[in-house]
Parts: sequence; structure tokens; C-alpha cells
Amino acid sequence: MAVRDVGQLQGCRSHGLRCQRWVENCRRADLEDKTPDQLNKHYRLCAKHFETSMICRSMSVFLQSPYRTVLRDNAVPTIFDLTSHLNNPHSRHRKRIKELSEEEIRTLKQQKIDEAFERKQATQELNENNEQNTVSEEGGEEQEEKAIPLTLEERENKDYLKSLFEILILMGKQNIPLDGHNVDELPEGIFTSDNFQALLEYRINGGDEVLRKRFEMTAVNLEYCSKTQQKQMLEICENCVREETLREVRDSHFFSIVTDEVVDIAGEEHLPVLVRFVDDSHNLREEFIGFLPYEADPEILAVKFHATITEKWGLNMEYCRGQAYIVSSGFASKMKVVATRLLEKYPQAVYTLCSSCALNVWLAKSVPVVGVSIALGTIEEVCCLFNQSPQLLIELDNTISALFQDNNEKGNELKKICRSQWTGRHDTFEVLVDLLQALVMCLDAVSSDLSVRWNNFIVGRAFVLSSALTDFDFIVTIVIMKNVLSFTRAFGKNLQGQTSDVFFAAGSLTAVLHSLNEVMENIEVYHEFWFEEATNLATKLDVQIRLPGKFRRAQQGSFDPDMTSENYYKEILSVPTVEHIIQELKDIFSEQHLKALKCLSLVPSVMGQLKFNTSEEHHADMFKNDLPNPDTLSAELHCWRIKWKHRGKDIELPATIYEALHLPDIKFFPNVYALLKVLCLLPLMKVENEKYGIGRKRLKAYLKNTLTGQRSSNLALLNINFDIKHDLDLMVDTYIKLYPDKAEFQDCIPSNNSEVTDDA
Repeated sequence: MAVRDVGQLQGCRSHGLRCQRWVENCRRADLEDKTPDQLNKHYRLCAKHFETSMICRSMSVFLQSPYRTVLRDNAVPTIFDLTSHLNNPHSRHRKRIKELSEEEIRTLKQQKIDEAFERKQATQELNENNEQNTVSEEGGEEQEEKAIPLTLEERENKDYLKSLFEILILMGKQNIPLDGHNVDELPEGIFTSDNFQALLEYRINGGDEVLRKRFEMTAVNLEYCSKTQQKQMLEICENCVREETLREVRDSHFFSIVTDEVVDIAGEEHLPVLVRFVDDSHNLREEFIGFLPYEADPEILAVKFHATITEKWGLNMEYCRGQAYIVSSGFASKMKVVATRLLEKYPQAVYTLCSSCALNVWLAKSVPVVGVSIALGTIEEVCCLFNQSPQLLIELDNTISALFQDNNEKGNELKKICRSQWTGRHDTFEVLVDLLQALVMCLDAVSSDLSVRWNNFIVGRAFVLSSALTDFDFIVTIVIMKNVLSFTRAFGKNLQGQTSDVFFAAGSLTAVLHSLNEVMENIEVYHEFWFEEATNLATKLDVQIRLPGKFRRAQQGSFDPDMTSENYYKEILSVPTVEHIIQELKDIFSEQHLKALKCLSLVPSVMGQLKFNTSEEHHADMFKNDLPNPDTLSAELHCWRIKWKHRGKDIELPATIYEALHLPDIKFFPNVYALLKVLCLLPLMKVENEKYGIGRKRLKAYLKNTLTGQRSSNLALLNINFDIKHDLDLMVDTYIKLYPDKAEFQDCIPSNNSEVTDDA
């Protein structure tokens, strides 16, 4: 039977009578008591059970979704073979077949093509006398499409396109940019192929007869494939690869959306988008699915973000259960608008922190104070400079050793921290305050060195960064941030800990907010201590304590003599920072978010720490519509607690959602299973098995290893998802359907190593 518990019984949700006809035609008596919503949510019917007239054939539908079958509004399944099971009595106990190699798959595909061709020839004479069936569509009539065997020219053309797609996929996997030498780098009159054409020529010389036959009469200075055609084919490659992941996401129903920091792709700002879902093997995965062009206007960005996910990528946001945004300083407020707009439409898309970003770093980047953004940028530049040069790190080690002669333990700890990505730690500002004197002394020594030991770049950067670190505005900013964020450090660290740590951290938020509110009520006293610490550090570095020069210049003629540095930084930095962090914590840890985190008591190890005295029913109400049998939730939760409370002595309690999802008997607790799946989708929860969270790591590696001008959103997706299988036949067929004119024999185009436009 073609009904499967993996997708949607599409099209029957809106009409109960037609839904009943679907079930009756499928001969599925066990589904007769299901509601249209349940059928739409948990079942899918194969498109082979529908007449051709029931399937949309218009080009607009194809362009909107070229990889999925779209039915007409009145579609009803009528094609069924109700006797096939008689010939195969063991069909319900089929064994998984072995995975075929690419060569075996090609052989099978060719056999099917040949068999279809032979059957077509045998029945061609009979079909010539048959009248063509017509179908009605919106008052009009269209002829049914007939499968026509490929001519020799068409088959050669498909083989040719397949070779081009193979080259593009290779370039994506190996991170080879399309362009080769810059035309400005070459002497006048010298021609050299770009990387795509060079690989194409190499393949021809290696014995590719399809390509050789195509281009054997072509002059050597002609371009085999225009830039426009390359772009079109790359877009199809990107869509096909993305669709492989999106198909798994749709099958799993629920998902979460996560974005990373805005990046530069060939001179334009883009937003990397990742998706979280639980696959068929119960593994939580976080996969990269593409770049979204960034918009300066947050309202426009919110609209385009939603349209891309729902219309272009075909995800149903009704199933989105979490959203998180990792952003650079200055972008936080805009992405918060995006989150707010999505929450207005989809209340269950909980706005959360991302597990890969420390809470204090995220809070610091979101502070709407220019001085904080500048300080964060300076910190990143300092860390980047020292990571680029091992000799600089050795120089810094020597400086730290000299400063911490009386505290070797502290000095060794700082040396170890300097060799890590310390700018992403929960205690980044504490580390920076401890390191500041050593950093300044090291950079001063490098910039004033006369022994030609350092190159001009390092000397120049050392001078600039030393000046930035010894600016009083920078010093007072990092000291105040250190002290304010000390109230959230332990809380944030627990959020990135084990599942039990996250559960208990959710209960400590009230205490954190209480402490910050107390600081706000006594800001005069707290700021006095913070400012005194900043002035002591400035004195140690021989830095003059004064108001920022830009402020003094702006106040010329109207300067208030009573305005002191202490009062200035209280009003411009301490007060807005504390107020913002209090509000941001309330926004990111909403009531709905906290209720979801309270459901983590479902994890057996958390149950054990609570002496199995838990009550998840109240908190699980927000996920009631996501459960297969919500009416039995209370009884099932009772059985779940009893199972672990009376376990054998040699049985350990699963400590994570990942371990619980992989229990052999988890399917006997369908509601618990559904809840655990949704909970682990929250972006706050870390991916327990690292091999399923490599999408972000590969994204970072691509951005690090690829020059900004050579980055391509299309090639990036192929490179990051290099292990996804590629269906070349689908790519070729899609290209022919989308660009029928371009798929014909291509005239070669003269090339002078510049961009070639194709207006055809």
C-alpha cells in the first residue's frame, strides 16, 4: 500500500468529504477514524496513484517547485493494484536492500531507458490509431503528455549537459573558483582559460568523447560555456543539493532555523542559514542550507527571510519550533525584528539563544552602545593578529612570564587561553582585563623594534592596536562590561553544559534578574566601584583619564563644567548596558521558552536528580498539538517515570536527549518520543553527536579558506554539503525544462577573460 507514515496526505485537509474518498479508495479501514488534520500531518500518498489529469502541469507550478508533485484542488487517487500482495505474501517483512554503487545505478537507469524504448516501439502502431485523451483545466483543455523516446541528438545533448554538471560539482566539492587569472594580471594579448574552461579542456584531452565531438571544430580562444549558462547550471546544482536536505526536513516535520554572522560573498552581505531537525535515525542534525542576501531595512529583511524559507525552500513554518540568530555587533537589533515578526505569525517558533554562542558574548554584541561595538571589534583584531603569527604568541608568552613572576599558575593559565579562541568565552572581558597590560607591552615592543625582526604589516598593526588598547574609552568600556556580565556568567555557562545544567539554569533566571535589578537600583554605587577599577588600570598603563575627544569636540561652546568622566560613562555606558541586558534576558527567555526548558525533566538523569517527583504535564501543554496521542500523555508520563524509578541496579539513567531518543523501547512511549524530538530542536540545546553538527564547522572552514572575491553562494553549498549524493539526471532534466532554448546546441562564445553576457 502506498500510504506511508512519513509525509502528508496532501490536498485532503480542507475538504472532509474528499478526504473520506481518499481513505476509501486506498482501502485503509484503519484510517477511517482519523481527522483530516491528522491525515494531513502524518500520512502521504504516492503520486503514482493519481491520474495524469489530476497533476498540475503548468510552467508556473513547475517553476515554483520543480522538485515536488503538485496536485489539483479536486484530485482523488484512483490507480491501485489491489492484487500485488497475493504474489508477494511477505511484502510486509521486506529486508533492506544493499546500497547500490553509482555504476550500478547508472546501469539500472540505462536498462530502464532501453526497456521503455523497446516497449514504445512495440506499441507505437497501436497508439497511432487511438484518440488522444483530453483533460479539462480551469475551463480549458490540454492534451496529456506522452513519453517520447529520445532522439540521438537529444541523448547526446543530455550527455553533454551531464558532463558540464559533473565539472561544476567537482569545482564545488574541491572549492575551485570559477574564474582563473584576473585579466589585469595578464600581459596584453595573452589569453588564458578560466578554471571551468580549463577543466573542460582537461576532460576533453582525457578522453571524454561527448565533449570532444561537441568542440572538436572550436577555436582555442572561444569559450565553451557562457557565464550566464554557468550561473544557471550552478543554481540548479544548488537547488538539487539543498532539496536533498529539505526533503529530510519535511519528512521529519518539525525543525528550527538558525542564522550565523553576516558574511561577505563577492562584495555583498549575506546571511548564512542553517536548519535543525531530527532525521529518521533519531539523530539531531544541523545542516547548512544556503545564504540569504542581507537587507539593511529590518522589515524588508523579515519579509524576504520568510518568503525564502516558505516559498523558495518549501518549508512549512507552522512546524518551526525554534529560531536563533548569531550576529555581529550592530546587526542584533535588526535580527530581533525578524524574530519578532516570525513570532507574530508562528508563536511556537520560540526565540532562543544558540548553543554555539556564549550568552555573555551574545549579550555584549547586542548592547546598543557604539563604544561596546568598537571594543568588540578591537578585541577580534587583536586576537586575529596574534593567531596569524606564532612568533607573536611566543613574544606574548615571554611578556606574560615577566609580568606574572609571582603567580606562575595564573601566568600559565593566561598563556593557554591566548592559544584558544578566547574571544568567544563566557569570561572574555575578565580575560582581557587580566591580559591588557601584557598585550600593550608586547605590541609596544613589536612596533618599536629596530632589529627588522617583524615585517611592516605586523609592525603597523601592532602600533594601531596598541593605540586602541590604551584609549581610556576602551579601558572603561571593557571594565564595565566585565562587571555587568559577571552576573550572567555562571548562568550562561550552565546553558552550554549538560542537559541537567540547562534544566536547573532555567530555574535560576529569576535570581539573575533580581541581582541585575538590584544593580540598576543602586547604579550610582556600583558605577563608582567600576569606574575606580578602570582608572586604576589606566594609571598602570600610563593612560590619561579624560572625556572622549569626540564628545569634547561636539560640546564646544556649550560644555558643562560639572560633567565629569565618571558621570559621563555612567549615563552613556553603565545605565544603558544594565537596562539592555535585563530586557534582553526577559525577551530571550520568554515564558514559552522557560516552559519548554522545564520539559527537560523528561530526560531520565534529570528525573533522578529530582527524585522522580516531576510534573511535565503542565509544561507540555504548549506542545499538545505536536503529540500523536495527547489524551494519553498523563498515563504515558507516569509509565515513563515508573520505568526509570524501578530500573535495574546495573542500568544507568540516560543523561541526554540523544541517549533517550536512541533507547530500544522509546517507540513504546510515542508522546515522550515526540516531546523529546521537539525539545532537542531548540537552538539552545547543543548537538550531542558532533558528526551531525558539522554544517557550521564546514561553513566556517569555507569562509576561512576562500578569498572574499572568490566566494560563491552556489559553490559554497556544494562545498559544505560535499557528502550529499547528486542526481545528475535530475539536474539535466531540470535544466532542459527551465531553459529549453539554452539546452539546445550551444554556439561557442568568444572569450577575452571578461564577463560574458548572454541575452538569449
